[in-house]
Amino acid sequence: MRVSVQDAPFDFAGEAREFAAGRTDMGAIVTFSGIVRDTGDAPLLEMMIEHYPGMTERAIEAIAREAQARWALGDVLVIHRHGRLTPGETIMMVATAARHRGDAFAAAEFLMDYLKSRAPFWKKERTAAGADWVAARDEDEAALTRW
Repeated sequence: MRVSVQDAPFDFAGEAREFAAGRTDMGAIVTFSGIVRDTGDAPLLEMMIEHYPGMTERAIEAIAREAQARWALGDVLVIHRHGRLTPGETIMMVATAARHRGDAFAAAEFLMDYLKSRAPFWKKERTAAGADWVAARDEDEAALTRW
């Protein structure tokens, strides 16, 4: 398992290649990347993501360990950025490796749902109209009920 919370951009394709390299024991690798998107009425200029170093990594590691306990996984990778990001930038990546695709897909979805709702990040969006903290969404919380 590898968890990285970083401000620097990362190479999604390179990370996916490295994660999959030499995996002759795993039949499925699932990857997901989250991209900063413009969702408001006014164009998004930037998103600032804040976190508490140490606490955030421990929380994500706990979520990843939970995925490993629920599904037969060979490995888990989570990368999440913080700091200033602009629309189109990659904000996060999840990768899971398992002998079979069902475990890899389910674990990746679980990780994405829990990262969205439970990872301790605070997001502020800035548009030409001003800046606002991003509130938790009911649909993100509702997604957790399936797990």
